[in-house]
Amino acid sequence: MSRVLVARLDSMGDVLLSGPALRAVANGSRPDGSRPNDVVLLCGPEGASAAGMLPGVTQVHTWACPWIVNPAPPVTDEMIRGLTDFVRSSRIQEAVILTSFHQSPLPLAMLLRLAGVRKITGASTDYAGSLLDVRLKPGEDFPEDQPEALRALTIAEAGGYVLPNGDDGKLRITSGPDPEGVAEQLVAEGPYIVVHPGAAAPARAWPALHHAATVELLEAYGHRVVVTGGPGETSLTATVAGPSAWNLGGGTNLRTLAAVLAGAAVVVTGNTGPAHLAAAVGTPVVCLFAPVVPAIRWAPYGVPLELLGDQEAACRNTRARVCPVPGHPCLSSVTPEQVVEAVERLLGGVSSLSTRRKVWKP
Repeated sequence: MSRVLVARLDSMGDVLLSGPALRAVANGSRPDGSRPNDVVLLCGPEGASAAGMLPGVTQVHTWACPWIVNPAPPVTDEMIRGLTDFVRSSRIQEAVILTSFHQSPLPLAMLLRLAGVRKITGASTDYAGSLLDVRLKPGEDFPEDQPEALRALTIAEAGGYVLPNGDDGKLRITSGPDPEGVAEQLVAEGPYIVVHPGAAAPARAWPALHHAATVELLEAYGHRVVVTGGPGETSLTATVAGPSAWNLGGGTNLRTLAAVLAGAAVVVTGNTGPAHLAAAVGTPVVCLFAPVVPAIRWAPYGVPLELLGDQEAACRNTRARVCPVPGHPCLSSVTPEQVVEAVERLLGGVSSLSTRRKVWKP
């Protein structure tokens, strides 16, 4: 047995997508038959709440990485020492660095090497020299166009870790009590649909009035609707919920939100953390997905899915946070009627990937 550090330094959704790789490191076996069972997850501030919900994680250490966090904290001796001292004191001898296609593992590998880590695994398009002991070359050793969860699992497998028999490789979180009892109350009152209108980047957000019209249509179809959102989204969720939907905007922590999503029949959301949280609790998702990043990599993984939005729009693969195309056509072209149709298909057990065109006007 050994202590292995696994790094995933960005958002909540990214941390959730690393779940299968973490389980491989924690519970899978190596070719020599040894079974490491002590996993330290190094994550950023935005991912810390999700990190504590992942099976197989023994310890979570939060570090504001200056080449990941935005706005970036200054690089100081104190910051660097804080990480390297933690790694040394934790007796970590091995690390697996999980990154997306646009990220390099090499800066972190340098710090971990200086902290005494003997074996480091990562995926790098750049020459890694002595920084990586196991280096995968993206596009050569594995395809870039694959779900992000599989990319992370591929990196873990290169380090010698495979999922144990019986693990389906889907996203998963540990079940826990809903401290506020909200989900229990919702489930007791009957089936419901969750609509989560917020997004971290404006380029990934469907218009608020489209969301509001969708809630009205869902209610007209006889569905009970619950609207969720973060503390800074209460005005948005109030607009979307209207007079009759249950507005939980700003009223749930991540554990409670997970329980609410787990109890839902379908979740309607954009490409944002709660989409991956819904996948982690096994709930079907209607995802309003802006093509600023590839859906094949970042769409909700492992659950019945309806993917809406023009995936060939001009903003495709730009990684823009603010839509570069006037009118935001990739998402504004999706109508509330089409979202309701997608919900009905999922409720009927039929899922598809589709691109929708505008037939409705606010």
